[in-house]
Amino acid sequence: MNKNEFISLVAQKADVTKKQAAEVVSAAFEAITEVLKNDDKLQITGFGTFEVKNRAERIGKNPRTKEDMVIPASKAPSFKASKTLKELLNN
Repeated sequence: MNKNEFISLVAQKADVTKKQAAEVVSAAFEAITEVLKNDDKLQITGFGTFEVKNRAERIGKNPRTKEDMVIPASKAPSFKASKTLKELLNN
């Protein structure tokens, strides 16, 4: 499913126009991004938790030259599904 299909589904479920649904979906994604940019955690009961994981600097191998190289520290978004969501998917 792509973003446009998701917007259509939201519009259908909420009984609103696709334009209204697109605005809400975009606003929700922007809000989640803003929370993560501030290194905060977003917990949605019954759905899951979005948070930022810090990756430490580490040594890796360049696949072409096989030489060691330093992979710099970085941040990565993470999502952990709630128990409720996991149960819904597995039943």
